[in-house]
Amino acid sequence: MKKKIGLITAISIVIANMIGTGVFTSVGFQLSSIQNTWSILLLWCLGGLFALFGAFAYAELGTNFKESGGDYIYLSRLFNPMLGYLSAWAGLIVGFSAPVALATMAFTKYLAPFGLQNNLWLAAGIIIIIGCMHSFTIKSSSRFQNYTTLIKVLFIVILIFIGLILPGQHINSINLTNTWKHELLKPGFAVSMVYVSFAYTGWNAAAYVAAEINKPLRNLPYALIASTLFVSVVYVLFQYVLLKNASVQQLQNKEEVTFISFTNLLGLTGGKWISIFIAIQLIATISSYLWVGPRVTHAMAKEYNLWKALGTSNQNGIPVKAVWAHVAISLVLMLSGSFEKLLLYAGFVLQLMASLTVATSLFIKYRSPGTFKTPFKPWLQIIFLLFNTWILIFTFIDRPVESSIGIGILLVGFIIYLFDKPVADFNNDIAVK
Repeated sequence: MKKKIGLITAISIVIANMIGTGVFTSVGFQLSSIQNTWSILLLWCLGGLFALFGAFAYAELGTNFKESGGDYIYLSRLFNPMLGYLSAWAGLIVGFSAPVALATMAFTKYLAPFGLQNNLWLAAGIIIIIGCMHSFTIKSSSRFQNYTTLIKVLFIVILIFIGLILPGQHINSINLTNTWKHELLKPGFAVSMVYVSFAYTGWNAAAYVAAEINKPLRNLPYALIASTLFVSVVYVLFQYVLLKNASVQQLQNKEEVTFISFTNLLGLTGGKWISIFIAIQLIATISSYLWVGPRVTHAMAKEYNLWKALGTSNQNGIPVKAVWAHVAISLVLMLSGSFEKLLLYAGFVLQLMASLTVATSLFIKYRSPGTFKTPFKPWLQIIFLLFNTWILIFTFIDRPVESSIGIGILLVGFIIYLFDKPVADFNNDIAVK
């Protein structure tokens, strides 16, 4: 019997997926459009609320299907195989590979005080080493993920504590006037939600490895919901700390906002140490995406001829070839894209596919005994879908180039789907269902 992961590891996967580049880098881009503190905090509260709504839906889907593969499984089985195919394609090209690329780009950015900024060899080495860590057994993957996530959680909690209790140098971005009411109507507010949504990406991570979770009917919902609540609180507090310790001019349009704020608070030496630990904690993020992403690709590859080479596993059930496909694409994205553009078009695609997947939970007809059900169904799903539609529309209006790149990636996947053929067993399975 293959070893399965427990609740702690499932929680580690979700937290590590969520707490990554976004929380440490996004506020600088948000301040280019909105500058009221209430507006910024509201963004992060809304992001957490809608991530929770999504987590409810994924908990329902995951406990019904109990298969690894997440979006691919749900969209294929409940809507149409083509949509499942597009979700897996998007996950391979940007959904899981882009966050790895972004995390490694941020990794080197935060090592800038040590002369390692944009060191491509270092960034590539991190991706390759972590790919190796996930190429052997569930046990080795679990240990690595748990330890790196523990470092991540302790680090950000300590930063929040320090940022709240120390007085700082009275350089801040705190603006508590009533201008937030006007900022809510700006297209920039909706676009800023893309950054927030990207930062919250990962609230559904445990659902992608549902088949590897021990007692999934109990552990999967708990991992998704508890992790999302914890991260939401952490995110809101952390953004306040960043705003409390740096000016708008210092943070605006900058990636290294955490380094800037904590350099103001702790001095240059303290800021350098913070940078080191930000880089270190990103290892857990890279690890989690290189764990869950290949499971989606593997699920699709088992059912389509074009990708069948990625549908095999080693003797321990690890989809090694799929892992290295994600490693390779992550390396390409890291070398080819600017941080903000990559974040935006990856965020646009992730937002779209998550919306489609949450919608599938409205079409579950046959519920297995003991499975989770979304509270207040269908209202939470409907609110989630309306909100995501609003974000997608405004993002397309405000950032048409990046949005079009995202749509173009899906169109390429659709063309490939037309020429691909499902394996015979998959055809029969769909016919029976």
